[in-house]
Amino acid sequence: MEHSAENYRVSICVANYNGQFVIRRCLESILAQDTGAEIEIIVHDDASSDDSIEIARIYCPSAIIVLSDENVGFCRANNRMVEAASGDFILLLNNDAWLATDAVRHLLSAALAKPSSILTLPQLSSQGSVLLDCGMSLDLFANPIPIVEKREQEVATVMGACLWLPKPLWYELGGFPEWFESIGEDLYLCQYARLLGCRVIALQDSAYYHDVGGSFGGGKVLETGLQTTLRRRRLSERNKLYVIILFYPWPLLLPVLPIQVLLLFFEGLVLALVKREFSLFSEIYFNAITSSFSNLPRLLSERARIQQQRKIGTRKYLSVFRWMPYKLAMLLKHGLPRVD
Repeated sequence: MEHSAENYRVSICVANYNGQFVIRRCLESILAQDTGAEIEIIVHDDASSDDSIEIARIYCPSAIIVLSDENVGFCRANNRMVEAASGDFILLLNNDAWLATDAVRHLLSAALAKPSSILTLPQLSSQGSVLLDCGMSLDLFANPIPIVEKREQEVATVMGACLWLPKPLWYELGGFPEWFESIGEDLYLCQYARLLGCRVIALQDSAYYHDVGGSFGGGKVLETGLQTTLRRRRLSERNKLYVIILFYPWPLLLPVLPIQVLLLFFEGLVLALVKREFSLFSEIYFNAITSSFSNLPRLLSERARIQQQRKIGTRKYLSVFRWMPYKLAMLLKHGLPRVD
């Protein structure tokens, strides 16, 4: 088959929950794509209580709408959309994100030149004035570190807000782990792909714009400091522990896991005491630790299955890690986060 855009179909999957104020902009950016490829638009509505799906139907009548009777979370929503997709390539796009007009053209061109790769674009702020990241590296405790150098590079992980991959690779990886619920599923997918010898690449051309936290809440750096939510922080800390257990090579896992558990315990106590809210410790940090150990048999079983497929060594795996703990750097820069 010739490497011409007209020969390929791209399925763009938009997970939506109560996105009435953002989804029109997202869908209009897809419809405005300057590409010769055929684009299929799929929207999964996660039991929204607002008018977002009616808005989607008005402004994008060609979209395939997948309705859920209950809120199933980001992982299951995307799995359902990819199952319904007929494209050669999949682009996962948040409902609070939107694409530059040449985004799909650049992604498809890169995908054809770099087969079996996960790709993303530079992420710009919703005003378009700030480069939020060009992919992310990781510290030893699985905290994603934004890369703010706009150049094509191999990275540790990309955000699920704009994540491109060939559909066969999605199925080889098994899609998103639905037991993650939400948050960290993109980290899981990228770490799995890297173990299989696939590349995770941030491109330097084009861009997507993102109202960070607009769909899930929190996850922002504001003028007054860091802002997050109880649910986001709980899922984030728990799922990063899951990733450490599942993917880290033994020489890294054995020292990092106990240190991470102790750091989480200490961090939770300090934050709860300073904020005078014990729920911060119990609902976020203690919950993350106990959930990981209660699920340890399942995690170790999954780890054995995944590690049997490993095609890269420890040195290659660690090549996109950084040694400075990212939380410490953010604490020194912004102070303690506000948790809503």
